[in-house]
Amino acid sequence: MSIIKSFSVCDDNGEAGDMFYIKHNSSNFTIIDCCLNCEDRESIVSEIIDEKRNKNIIRVISTHPDEDHICGLDFLDDRIGIVNFYCVENKASKESESESFKHYCTLRDGKHHYYVEKGCSRCWMNENDGPNGKNYGSSGINFLWPILSNGDYQDALQKAKEGKAFNNISPIFTYSLKHGVVVMWMGDIEKDFVEKIKDQVEWKKVDILFAPHHGRDSGKVPDDILKQLNPGVIVVGAAPSEHLNYYQGYNTITQNSAQNIIFECIAGKVHVYSTNQNYTIDFLNDEGCSDRADGYYKGSFCT
Repeated sequence: MSIIKSFSVCDDNGEAGDMFYIKHNSSNFTIIDCCLNCEDRESIVSEIIDEKRNKNIIRVISTHPDEDHICGLDFLDDRIGIVNFYCVENKASKESESESFKHYCTLRDGKHHYYVEKGCSRCWMNENDGPNGKNYGSSGINFLWPILSNGDYQDALQKAKEGKAFNNISPIFTYSLKHGVVVMWMGDIEKDFVEKIKDQVEWKKVDILFAPHHGRDSGKVPDDILKQLNPGVIVVGAAPSEHLNYYQGYNTITQNSAQNIIFECIAGKVHVYSTNQNYTIDFLNDEGCSDRADGYYKGSFCT
């Protein structure tokens, strides 16, 4: 069994952000993005410390350095000691640098970084065997984008270097559980950019899609790509409702209403929980699962 948790979080400016973890069914633990404001950071990081206990490989994947994806990164590093920092290779800059951004740059440029790109492979990320015969199992994470030589991507890197925009340097990647769920993340990549590069990405069936750019219209996944992904569930992130696209015609879970969302993944099936006791999800099947300490059971679906 593996656990995927999507936190309902915001940065210190009140901007809705992204933060996830995957507690793998191997000796891996993955944190995706960081959004820890001064009020909730202690409780979230304490949970992460508890959940990663007995895991040998802990990695942080940072999709891009907007504040709502890196807020509190320095606090997280201070508490857990980040030794596997995954990001795209970039020279992003900002005229006004927060402590979180300064720390992002330190990790990005430091000795513990790993730069991701389409098709990259790494011990314990998507390979089982490691140095000295250590086998901690694969995390099942695979990167579908970026292609470093792509002209549109190089333009996005240049804009990030000039401090103009950061969303479109986001990688696209999946997590797969053997005989189970397939999940996709796209960071804050924007719809117009995806239209430019869509023929360069292999779009395959997924069970859960975390809608890019928190589910905003500006990040709406184009219809022809959605048909190829054919997601069983789309998670629409936390953002002002007037900016959201609710992906009509697809099964959705809205983070604004669900609050924290937990996916308990086993072979062929996913059990869904949320911290909002009153939130209902009508497309799920009731299999009578008990509530968790961190969430109320909402139902299940097959993968």
